[in-house]
Amino acid sequence: MGLNLDAVGFRADPFTVTWTERDAILYALGVGAGQADPLAELSFTTENTSGVEQQVLPTFGIVLGQNGLLRRMPIGDYDKSKLLHGDQSIEVAGPIPPTGAASIQATVDGIYDKGSGALVVISAHASDRETGSSLWTSRLGYFLRSEGGFGGVAAPGEAWQEPIGDPDLLVNAPTRADQGLLYRLNGDRNPLHSDPAFAGRAGFERPILHGLCTYGVVHRALIGAICEGDVTTFESMYARFSRPATPGANLRTAVWRDDGGIRFRTTDDRGQVVLDRGRFDFR
Repeated sequence: MGLNLDAVGFRADPFTVTWTERDAILYALGVGAGQADPLAELSFTTENTSGVEQQVLPTFGIVLGQNGLLRRMPIGDYDKSKLLHGDQSIEVAGPIPPTGAASIQATVDGIYDKGSGALVVISAHASDRETGSSLWTSRLGYFLRSEGGFGGVAAPGEAWQEPIGDPDLLVNAPTRADQGLLYRLNGDRNPLHSDPAFAGRAGFERPILHGLCTYGVVHRALIGAICEGDVTTFESMYARFSRPATPGANLRTAVWRDDGGIRFRTTDDRGQVVLDRGRFDFR
């Protein structure tokens, strides 16, 4: 029983994911595209608008490569109710096509002892199924509460520097009360985000928003505010999940510009930080 520390370095057998224009549109709707103005983000929400070429939100790659990922990795036994999504990054080689097929190669990059818990870091690299060219790399950290204290190595330090001064920009991104019900259609059917009784057993007053939904909503808002809706200028994004947001919350992201990109922090209606240590880089 317990974590399998020998899993570090394990590479799962490659698996294939496919997607269509409809899947990309459903993801965009799930992270709020078109809610404020149905005509404002047609490149993400339609595939047949005159004069508008469909684009894919880069964070869609995370969803494509993540479903069923943990089942492929021999990280050992743990209480699944104590599993938290700790942080997430996505780096793209270029725009993700509206339809396609990719081969996913997943690797256990590390299992770190954080005292109160363990941090399991997994990367998933996607390459075009036909050409072999790189598409994106998703890297995620899972925090397992009560699994620390095993004497393992500490997590590596981060390059994050606390922003100084007032933010250069504030970006608001409202969510709907039914945001979680829509987002779950992308594949994450965890009842924590839909079942009041299940959420209550986990200590929440009501179902919470998927962490990756919060991440995607903020990503979409920054693509609009920073990249003017053009995904070709985007390179990578990282954020740490501080606490869950509630469906219907207005997500307020403070942005500080620096060389080559921005740093950001996102709070909810109550001023609580939901995404921290954010980094958004340009090509």
